[in-house]
This record gives sequence, structure tokens and C-alpha cells, in this order.
Amino acid sequence: MPMELRSPAFAPGGAIPAEFTCEGANVSLPLGWSGVPEGAVTLLLTCDDPDAPQGVFRHWAVYNIAPTLDGLARGEVVAASAVNDFGKPGYGGPCPPRGHGLHRYVFRLAALNGRIEATASARCADIRNLARPMEIASAELIGTFGR
Repeated sequence: MPMELRSPAFAPGGAIPAEFTCEGANVSLPLGWSGVPEGAVTLLLTCDDPDAPQGVFRHWAVYNIAPTLDGLARGEVVAASAVNDFGKPGYGGPCPPRGHGLHRYVFRLAALNGRIEATASARCADIRNLARPMEIASAELIGTFGR
């Protein structure tokens, strides 16, 4: 069974509710997943905006998530968080420049065959680079938001 990532907050390709953006509470959205392969030691969850004006903007990276979990509740923190491109650790919700149109937000769950060893100041891109050689499976969920 392939990995699957979903959210009760929005349909795949649908609009992300304002509650989970800089226009609302800016709290992480609920996510669920299935199909984590045997051999997964940890999970990595990321959120990137590939439509940002200066290139990919990294909103979130949560790593060393226990592979026995099957999701995260609204605002839940269960593992280490990297520093996002807003310069803060943890979740930074969708917040495209006003008038820049609709942006895509790619939530990605990766199953890893090892643990990520990083400092508290590690950025999302650093975590992604450390995870890449350990990745054994992944799933994506894309949502949209514009201001």
C-alpha cells in the first residue's frame, strides 16, 4: 500500500482554510496518513510554497516523528521542528504576498530509515537535505491559498 497524506481541513488541490494561514490563527492544520512502510524509523513532515516570488519558501519541517503515529491534530507538536523561512521554529502558515495570486502549498510526508540529528537552529532546507539519503517512501498533499 503506498503512503497517503490527507487533511480533514481541505480536499487535495483545494483551498486551505484561513484559520491555518497568516490571515487566521496561523496554527498547523490537522493531517492524517497511512501506508507507512515497514522499516521506517522516523517520519518527516514538511510544507513548502514553490510559487513564492524568490523561489521555494519553506513553511514547516517537523522531524523524528514516530512512525507509529497516524497523524497530527490541529496545532499538535510531537517531534523536533526546524526553523522556517520566516526565521521561527515550527509552523508558519501560508502567507503569500498580497496580489500575487494563488499559491500552492505542498505538504510532504517522508518515511525515513534513520533519525535526523540536527541542532535546534537547523533550518527546514537543512533538515530536508539530511533526510534525503534516508528516504524510503513519501506522500504529498497540495493545498492552495491566495491573498
